[in-house]
Amino acid sequence: MASGNDGLLSCSSSSSLKLLLFMIPLLVISGCVSVLGSRNSGWGFISRYPWLPSSATAAAAVTRVKPVQVPPTKEKERLLDLHSTMVGVHRREEAVSEDSVLNRSSSPPLDVVAVQPPPVAANATEKVSLNISKRAGPLFAASLNETHALPVTSRQRRRRQYTTLEKLEAGLRRARSAIREAKTGNRTTDPDYIPNGPIYWNDNAFHRSYLEMEKQLNVFVYNEGEPPLFHNGPCKSIYSMEGNFIHTMETDSHFRTKDPEKAHLFFLPFSVAMLVRFVYVRDSHDFGPIKQTVIDYVNVVSTKYPYWNRSLGADHFMLACHDWGPETSFSIPYLHKNSIRVLCNANTSEGFNPSKDVSFPEINLLTGSTEGFIGGPSPSHRPQLAFFAGGLHGPIRPILLEHWENKDEDVKVHKYLPKGVSYYDMMKKSKYCLCPSGYEVASPRVVEALYTGCVPVLISDHYVPPFSDVLNWKSFSVEVPIGEIPNLKRILMNISPRQYIRMQRRGVQARRHFEVNSPPKRYDVFHMILHSLWLRRLNVRVNHHGMGKWPTMRRSKGS
Repeated sequence: MASGNDGLLSCSSSSSLKLLLFMIPLLVISGCVSVLGSRNSGWGFISRYPWLPSSATAAAAVTRVKPVQVPPTKEKERLLDLHSTMVGVHRREEAVSEDSVLNRSSSPPLDVVAVQPPPVAANATEKVSLNISKRAGPLFAASLNETHALPVTSRQRRRRQYTTLEKLEAGLRRARSAIREAKTGNRTTDPDYIPNGPIYWNDNAFHRSYLEMEKQLNVFVYNEGEPPLFHNGPCKSIYSMEGNFIHTMETDSHFRTKDPEKAHLFFLPFSVAMLVRFVYVRDSHDFGPIKQTVIDYVNVVSTKYPYWNRSLGADHFMLACHDWGPETSFSIPYLHKNSIRVLCNANTSEGFNPSKDVSFPEINLLTGSTEGFIGGPSPSHRPQLAFFAGGLHGPIRPILLEHWENKDEDVKVHKYLPKGVSYYDMMKKSKYCLCPSGYEVASPRVVEALYTGCVPVLISDHYVPPFSDVLNWKSFSVEVPIGEIPNLKRILMNISPRQYIRMQRRGVQARRHFEVNSPPKRYDVFHMILHSLWLRRLNVRVNHHGMGKWPTMRRSKGS
């Protein structure tokens, strides 16, 4: 029995040894297949944004997964606008975050930002990770020399640190997306005022844009410079809007920021009216001292701060109600070419660019306020058809006076008003107030007409009315070409009483956007000027193409 058992044990040992020798090669082969097969597996991170350089790198490493293709965008669909192409942005500039792309909410989350990483060469071997929202789930990294995801500690160590500038730009992308959606979305509630009606090109888009401005916009005012040339301006003259805006901007606590790193816009606080008064030598015809003053000021702030050189002035703005405002901007090429110029003299034939520059309403505040000027009788208590009184300034007014001065009782046209006749009383008695250009295209009569409930009649060439990217001026004013001045009465008489009443009421509605308040009120002229600046800032993108490299500025197509 013992020898039999030994035989059984010997056979069993021999069988186990054979089985072991058979399994070892199988294990080796299985291990090789496992290692080699992982390189051609079907796993891959499918980028939601194939235009990012990193997604192209991931596609090179993962062969069985095709990246999601974004259909080509037509050029005309790339523009975000409240009217025409005032605010343009490439479709690819929308906020690159899971929340804003998937949820498409009107108020995307403020804590999600993402920007384009620097491009990677085709033969690069370093790790390249996809930049995605921190709400978008785990962060995977696909690279050319790695076969598995990075450890958690490595992912955390390589997480992108966004600069303040990149966060500002991401916020602007979210704002553009929200404005675009609002054009066809539901109306937003507002405790003070809800824009509505034909005086707006798109009331929903304007309202959303205004709310986004209130939520985000920060303006940095350079502290350099001393009064009276800087931080100062006239407040009781035809140029009063210069001083009014400078004073209001510098005392504002909502939009002004003391931290330039948080600023979307930078204000150059010089007054052209004050430069003309204190720097220009009367009758010298020498504009050099004014230009040199502006050059010196920009040199000071561009040396002390990095922001002018960062965007070549594209996120900076100047303002002027004086006729010499455009000429002042030519002091520095980038000031004229790139910066936002807020000008009363909004003349497109002299280089005013409606998509970059802002038309500044000219308001003659003789007493420093609008008290007593605003308001007038109803349309049924306005017996006079049309009215104008003013000097012979420029090429248009002589034509007007030649055809209509003291020639028709319905169209009252005067060079000088008779004694005892009030200018503002005549406007309040008239249905239409004639607003011909003088030496420059702007006229304070436009706003004066709105103040008194009189329908403005714009007689000018190449003039861009204030806030015309938001307001539909044709709904509450009449435009008469210069060549039609002889037919002025016939043109006005052909407007039906019903249409006149509509225009008059719409002008009263639009008046709130031109009212000067101290302190400012929502939707008044101060806020509308800021909103015009906000729209132009949405047109500009300041970004980095690589950490530590010089930033670049690009203005979107169609702007």
